[in-house]
Amino acid sequence: MTKYVVNNSSIDSILGWIKAGEIAIPEMQRPFVWDSAKVRDLMDSLYKGYPIGYIITWKNPDTKLKDGTISLGKKIIIDGQQRITAMTAALLGKEVVDSDYKKKRIKIAFNPKQERFEVLNTAIEKDTEWIVDISLLFKQGFNMFGFVNEYCVRNGIEDTNSIGTIINQVMAIRYCNIGMIELSHELDIETVTEIFIRINSQGVVLSQADFAMSKISVNEENNGSLIRKTIDYFCHLTKNPVDFETIKQNDQEFSQTEYFRKIQWIKDHRENLYIPDYTDLIRVAFTSKFYRGRISNLVSLLSGRDFETREYKQEIVDDSFRMLEDGVLDFVNETNFKRYLMIVKSAGIIDKKLIRSQNALNFGYILYLTLRNRKIDSAIINKVVRRWLVLSILTGRYSGSPESMFEYDIHRFASADDVEAYVKNVEEGELSDAFWNNILLTRLDTSVASSPYFHLFLMAQIKMNDKGFLSKEIEVKYLLEERGDIHHIFPKKYLQKNGYKNRGMYNQIANYVYTPQEINIAIKDQSPKQYFQAILKQCKEKTNKYGEIQDIELLEENLKQNCIPLEVFEMEADQYEEFLELRRKLMAQKIKEYYFSL
Repeated sequence: MTKYVVNNSSIDSILGWIKAGEIAIPEMQRPFVWDSAKVRDLMDSLYKGYPIGYIITWKNPDTKLKDGTISLGKKIIIDGQQRITAMTAALLGKEVVDSDYKKKRIKIAFNPKQERFEVLNTAIEKDTEWIVDISLLFKQGFNMFGFVNEYCVRNGIEDTNSIGTIINQVMAIRYCNIGMIELSHELDIETVTEIFIRINSQGVVLSQADFAMSKISVNEENNGSLIRKTIDYFCHLTKNPVDFETIKQNDQEFSQTEYFRKIQWIKDHRENLYIPDYTDLIRVAFTSKFYRGRISNLVSLLSGRDFETREYKQEIVDDSFRMLEDGVLDFVNETNFKRYLMIVKSAGIIDKKLIRSQNALNFGYILYLTLRNRKIDSAIINKVVRRWLVLSILTGRYSGSPESMFEYDIHRFASADDVEAYVKNVEEGELSDAFWNNILLTRLDTSVASSPYFHLFLMAQIKMNDKGFLSKEIEVKYLLEERGDIHHIFPKKYLQKNGYKNRGMYNQIANYVYTPQEINIAIKDQSPKQYFQAILKQCKEKTNKYGEIQDIELLEENLKQNCIPLEVFEMEADQYEEFLELRRKLMAQKIKEYYFSL
């Protein structure tokens, strides 16, 4: 069977098919990303007969109903939505929604004397030579003869025929042909994506979540548009809560629904620890309800595919949309979202920069929702989710492509009689003595400040309420959130002056601590021996040049909290690498203690 069909269709026909529902275009409430100049250029290309690329549609499979009849699948536009939106805006005068979810008109003006298109501005609006909005030419009942005569009289033009010919050429834009590629429903996502990339001249890559969103939004029978908007608006408001009123006014129909009421709490949420995009939301909702990891499977299920018989059935479509809707509403539920964030924070993860793995956060939420749906005791949920989240960061469990590992893990958590025992079993395999004593030490041997292992060390310090380096009162948590400096225990300039020119050496994370800014300034570029001897003298004389610590026992406790060996009191440049080895061992031990305290 042919996997695709290529046809030419007029703009008028395509817009007609969309209006009749034969081609499903994801709802027009999504932001229009083209700027006005690009709409102008599209009109100019159509007027001059230049090619504007292909429109690509992907056919939804025909599904079998319970009574044996067939429900015909719609065609979904997967490439060309921006061009079609631009044409409806310019030719039909339809409003578009900008990136702030505000409705606006894009008016394209045309000068028949110059045969030039331009975005409407104040100067053009005052110039009688310009047709200020070409959508006037496409309105039903437009009187071209009368319009041309009036235009020519207004501008003192005698040759009405030439102006009429030019305006008629503009109106003929609606009959321009566009190539349409219809892809068969039998093509898998990987093949569709490859075709898209090869045809799309801008090299844009569609994700599997993009396909899922398209499938969701065009299914009106199963609240698809409402589910899509719930996903879209929730994710947008987590980043831009100030747009709440704009969205409410822009989409008044949706703002009256129960879906909108369930997400409106997010406008007052000011936490930036977990900012999901629509891919994250779909992944969490899907995996927590279907116990599957591959979003391509979600696309197949939303199409009604029976994986055993390879048939497409309407009841599978209905069931899949119902389950996905439940998953989406679980995700955006205020209680669920805030309780999950409380668990994350209770692990010492108080700031987004401490956890770069969005996949780890996603699976943590999947696990929370799954255990909650299983009615597991909340105390056990808190402990299991907290430890699993940190375990996944420690081991890089979800780095790279997470789908297969998501599916593997969620199946086991969903079926485990004792979820704590399952975690312990994984710990025994993944976090053996060899990990703590060797592997972790190797991973701490890096100069990358964004290393997850340095962040794990900071999490441990936050969890244990440790004080900043040489600070009596100020905790690492506060320094991270407010005004702390990352300080080199062996100062950078001191190391550079003593032969350590390589950034990878003087910026080792085992040489880093968080400290108040004034302490960092006081130490300058002295050797540890030099400034620690001064600190010890300070302790005897009860002065505070290098901080508030004026007691040797407090000093030693502070160094312990920051995993700094006491040998540092006498260390200079020739002992720097020995220092790094000693501190890595202490840091690894602290991370281990932190993990098992969760």
